[in-house]
Amino acid sequence: MQRKIITTADGSKTIQIEEWNEQYHSLHGAIQEANHVYIKHGLLFCYDQKSLSNETLEGSVQNISILEIGLGTGLNAFLTLLQANEHQIDIYYTGVEAFPISSNEMAALNYPETLRVPEKIALFEEMHKIPWETDKRLTSYFILHKQQKLFKDITDKDRFDLIYFDAFGARVQPELWTTSIFKIMFDALKSGGVLVTYAAKGSVRRAMQSVGFGVEKLPGPPGKREMLRATKHST
Repeated sequence: MQRKIITTADGSKTIQIEEWNEQYHSLHGAIQEANHVYIKHGLLFCYDQKSLSNETLEGSVQNISILEIGLGTGLNAFLTLLQANEHQIDIYYTGVEAFPISSNEMAALNYPETLRVPEKIALFEEMHKIPWETDKRLTSYFILHKQQKLFKDITDKDRFDLIYFDAFGARVQPELWTTSIFKIMFDALKSGGVLVTYAAKGSVRRAMQSVGFGVEKLPGPPGKREMLRATKHST
């Protein structure tokens, strides 16, 4: 399937699948979208919730386990790594991707430069080069574990605090937005765990609710009116 590198409205690059007329990120801004959906309403929300609970001792490092559905360009993982270092959050990050990008595609992405952290280019490259199915500590606060497989083959139970659901849209891959997939996501989360996604379609919300998620609509990133956050409520 033909893929090409394109530049989005905030200057950050993404990958477009020409056959589908589908992009890995929003044309309104790849970094803007990722920061809004996955960092602000996902990671930092989860961090704040844990800070309000009694799960961690005062002054201790917070532990957050994240599953990303669609590792793709590595943008969400890279932004999370930067936040982990800034806030001193101990993060174990599992990125699932069935069709990894090539080394040439990785080299054409400009996330460290656009984020004004050019000194971390080598770190971004290392994220893509580490072996699959291996824990790799990239910083004092961030461990990455990459899995090359289909989303339907995920079998984790009660393991993750947070899921970044960043699959291709339902227009081109409706099978990734079904009740069966969201049941896998529900089972993979710990009680009280959260899933965030850029999507806001009614059919997606209903599929989430049908497996037991509590779902809320939130303001979307630039160019999109709404997004969804789903919670596996404690029983």
